[in-house]
Amino acid sequence: MRVVIQRVKSSQVTVGGEIIGKIGRGLNLLVGIADTDTEVELDWMARKCLELRLFPDEQGDDRWQKSVQEIGGELLVISQFTLYGDCRKGRRPSFDRSAAPQLAEDLYNSFVAKLRTSGLHVETGQFGAMMQVAIDNDGPVTLLLEREAN
Repeated sequence: MRVVIQRVKSSQVTVGGEIIGKIGRGLNLLVGIADTDTEVELDWMARKCLELRLFPDEQGDDRWQKSVQEIGGELLVISQFTLYGDCRKGRRPSFDRSAAPQLAEDLYNSFVAKLRTSGLHVETGQFGAMMQVAIDNDGPVTLLLEREAN
């Protein structure tokens, strides 16, 4: 499982000209599911996304002291199979490691459900759709999280 995690001032996702998900301060999560992923990877990744200290404290200290949970932030979760695009050979990416669509959708929905148990406001894109994602990256802070099945 791969997640590009971005600290944002705001973010929104549009499908067919309509905004279907929108958040304020929090995290934008671009989520790629591998063909080997299980609930174990989802549990680890959800916990990591919720607990990483990526936000400064209220005193204006620039050090990252708070998690998205601690600031009561919001989450926008977007499925993105292209995170498993392998561009090492040829001129066209290979997506051999991406999970099949039905498995990926089931695991993606499970991941979103795990994030929602935090009580934070969670918005999503539309699985499998062409989406436009507007990201007001704060910092900018962008990290790549990865967890492979053991």
